[in-house]
Amino acid sequence: MKYSSILRKNKFKIIGYIFLFSFIIFCESCFTMRHSNKETRQSFELANMEYTDTTAVINNQQIHYIQTGKQDKELLVFVHGSPGSWNAFERYIQDSLLLERYQMISVDRPGFGFSDYRDAKNLEDQAKTLNAFLKQIKKNNQSVTLIGHSYGSPLIAKMAVLDSLAYENLVILAGALDPKAEKPEKWRPVIASFPLKYLVPGALRTSNKELIWLKDDLYILDKELDKITSNIYIVHGTLDELVPFENVKYMETKFINAKKLQTDAIDSANHFIPWRHYGRIRDSLLKL
Repeated sequence: MKYSSILRKNKFKIIGYIFLFSFIIFCESCFTMRHSNKETRQSFELANMEYTDTTAVINNQQIHYIQTGKQDKELLVFVHGSPGSWNAFERYIQDSLLLERYQMISVDRPGFGFSDYRDAKNLEDQAKTLNAFLKQIKKNNQSVTLIGHSYGSPLIAKMAVLDSLAYENLVILAGALDPKAEKPEKWRPVIASFPLKYLVPGALRTSNKELIWLKDDLYILDKELDKITSNIYIVHGTLDELVPFENVKYMETKFINAKKLQTDAIDSANHFIPWRHYGRIRDSLLKL
């Protein structure tokens, strides 16, 4: 049989395979949720400011981060949600008022951005890696404040649990800490299975994995929150549909050994408070 005849007979199968292959390639390349090196460079050129764009190697793992400000100042460390990357806090680390007081770092969490992209880790593994990272780069006696949004909030709490004396302040933005408030979607394990996982685009694949593990991780964290002795500042929108406001009451009952516990409930605000209420949060950081 001639090749032309075979092609005609199987053309719909061939088209289907080509479409599926093309879609998988599309999924691999899209929704990375990160700036390219060129986009990062252009952003800081537009802001007319110096920055450091580098990657640290921690126990054979890569942690990519952007750093601004002088090293003789207090350190703010921003930890993004799921999915995301360092540029979730781009505006903060470029803010001239914050730079007057702080050195700032925004990290790509493990599995995101340029930190071993797509290699998902659970809460404890990420916390251990970021703790080791900060021990490696911070200066002696430098005061450190952790700021976490959404998934980044239980992560900074876990970091403080594992190293209770390392962090002066924790700033929890729309934090997902209450295990009972987490309602894992039944479809997540389905799309994480082979071969469907290859159809999940970009950073959403890493996000899906860590969110599958999150509820169990939070039940473990629940028993450890009394180890945290940092000052804790909770900021949450009252109309947050992704991370319910009931998380605030949970945290207020669990952080029993915090030096100071302060809550800022933003009326009618949703989950995206770091960007929609930027000025309010920036001013809170200036008052730490």
